[in-house]
Amino acid sequence: MRRGLVLIGAVFLLAGCGTGGMASGHGDQQNGQKLFQSKCSACHTLAAAGAKGTVGPNLDDAFRADRQQGFKESTFENVVLVQIRQPAPPMPKNLVKGQDAQDVAAYVAATAGQGNASAGSPQQLGTDGKKIFSAECSSCHTLKAAGATGTVGPNLDQLKPPQPIVQHQVEVGGGVMPAFKGTLSPAQITAVATFVADNAGK
Repeated sequence: MRRGLVLIGAVFLLAGCGTGGMASGHGDQQNGQKLFQSKCSACHTLAAAGAKGTVGPNLDDAFRADRQQGFKESTFENVVLVQIRQPAPPMPKNLVKGQDAQDVAAYVAATAGQGNASAGSPQQLGTDGKKIFSAECSSCHTLKAAGATGTVGPNLDQLKPPQPIVQHQVEVGGGVMPAFKGTLSPAQITAVATFVADNAGK
């Protein structure tokens, strides 16, 4: 309980210290889900979004106990909004801004710790390299062919890595990048590596 009270106190303190104010309570959860899946899912775990990232906090674990204690979604929304506006490395700044930030915060607040299954799980992505990249890699990497502008990991258009290098990196990870072996199937790893190698720098 003490952790929750400290967390809440920090949120209300930060809300008045240049973070852009409290959550509006009018977030578009549908837009928030789309943004979360494209911008946040590679780094965070959130069952409702089919996200299994390990770079940042597991959002289900972070909010489950407080949800069970009866804290309101508005509290969770403000916590998420503060973290978006004042991120700690390796989370990049300005990942989402303005109403988009409100939408992501509303979506996470409504779903984190609920344990909902997602229709966007890796198994349902098939072997379309572009879809896999968009779901699993785009929030951290820049790749024009996928419309990705992530800044956590290397800019793949500049790096132009060959397929074997990409495949190895996807399998074993490195630095803040998680290993996808066991999360993605061998065929999916090959597909996303081929997509990157064929399109980087184009």
